[in-house]
Amino acid sequence: MSEDPFRRFGAWFEEAGRSEPSDPNAMTVATVGADGRPAARTLLLKDWDERGFVFYGNLGSRKAREMAGNSHVALLFHWKSLQRQIRIEGVVAPVESDLADEYFATRPRISQLGAWASEQSRPLASRAVFEERLREVDVRFSGRPVPRPEFWSGWRLTPDYFEFWQGVDFRLHERLIFKLEDTSWATGYLYP
Repeated sequence: MSEDPFRRFGAWFEEAGRSEPSDPNAMTVATVGADGRPAARTLLLKDWDERGFVFYGNLGSRKAREMAGNSHVALLFHWKSLQRQIRIEGVVAPVESDLADEYFATRPRISQLGAWASEQSRPLASRAVFEERLREVDVRFSGRPVPRPEFWSGWRLTPDYFEFWQGVDFRLHERLIFKLEDTSWATGYLYP
C-alpha cells in the first residue's frame, strides 16, 4: 500500500485514462452555499500535483460564489468501468493569474468565446439569446486571440483528506483513507 495519496491518485488516474471511454478527468465538485444547501456539479480536472487539484470556471457562477463564502470543497472521481472512486476534501484558493491565462490560451477558440458570452448560472431567456451573445463576441475578437476574461479563472484544492474506494463483489468494498495530520498522512480503512 502506498503511504502517499498523491502517488496512489496518480496510478489510479493513469489507469482511468487508459480505460475510461470519455473524460476520465471528470469529477463532481461539491460546495455549500451560505444557506447551508449543498450543490454538486461535474467539472474537468485540468492539472494536479502535490500542491493540489486545479479546475476552472466563471467567477460569477454559483460554484464560485459558494467557494468564496466557504472554501471547504469536496471532489469525487468515479470510474465505473474500474469500480473505483476517489473522494478528496480540502480547501480551495484561486490560482495565479498567469496560470489561468496559460490554461485559457490552450482552450478551443469556441470555448474561449463561450466563456465571454456566458453569464454562467444566471437565468437565460432563451438559447437564442446566448447564441446571439456568442456571435457578438466572435465579431468582437475577429482575427485576433481571445484574451481570458477577468471574470473567468481557476481554483486549486489543497487536500487534507482522501478516500480510495475499490468495488469488491457482494458489496464487500475496500475503503482506504488518508488524513493529513500536521505534515504527514495518517492512513486507515473504513468498513464498506
